[in-house]
Amino acid sequence: MTVKEEHDGAITVLTINRPEARNAVNYETALALAAAIERFKDNDQSHVLVITGEGDTSFCAGADLKDIPQLLGDETFCNDVGPMGFAKLDPGKVTIAAINGYCFAGGLELAAWCDFRIADEHAEFGALNRRWGVPFFDGGTMRLPSIVGLSNALWLMESGIRIDVHRASQIGFVQEIVPPGQALKRAITLAKHVAAYPQESLRGDRQLVLESGGYGLAEGLHREDKGRRKSLANAEMMERLSDFASGQRPEPPRPEEVMTEDQ
Repeated sequence: MTVKEEHDGAITVLTINRPEARNAVNYETALALAAAIERFKDNDQSHVLVITGEGDTSFCAGADLKDIPQLLGDETFCNDVGPMGFAKLDPGKVTIAAINGYCFAGGLELAAWCDFRIADEHAEFGALNRRWGVPFFDGGTMRLPSIVGLSNALWLMESGIRIDVHRASQIGFVQEIVPPGQALKRAITLAKHVAAYPQESLRGDRQLVLESGGYGLAEGLHREDKGRRKSLANAEMMERLSDFASGQRPEPPRPEEVMTEDQ
């Protein structure tokens, strides 16, 4: 089983299970990953997807270069989904990367595919595929600039530099840094908060943000207004507003930070 699928209430956790290959994605894994994402999309009981890697060394080291001919050989799959099994899919729900180690090449693209990223303190990042002349072919050229900015994306992609988690956080790729072994736990904690929110407005806002680079301000405001009206018509939001008025106000999650010895 190259991709493990587990369910925790309204949360789905997908684990790339090839630790012997630093969780690199071969053709079998790409097929399994795509199928699992589609199941999550169609599962009305699951609201948040968390993706991680097996073990404590690697999140995903990218495409398995030994399997490139087969990964790129299925033209229908590549055209519809993307070679590694995720690039052209959007489940329409929140996705979180729990980065537990190496996040290189296509693994960087997989992390960028997720809405945000929680990383262990020992995680490392880089476009190491540059050394072999392998291009980004799972959305990296589109998603990385929107996350870290044009120059940072080009710096990563052109230099092939390998950076630590703190630099990844500085450029905006990583949102939270946690102690070693805690990325998945922290991601699930946040996922439970997200899964408990009314989903109509959350998913609508998510979609607007993801699409915001494709149109101007006027069109964006028009789309936002349509989303607002749809959310306001949703009964769950009115129920939550009644809870607020009655004093039921759950605490929001707060960022976690790695404690230093001096602290």
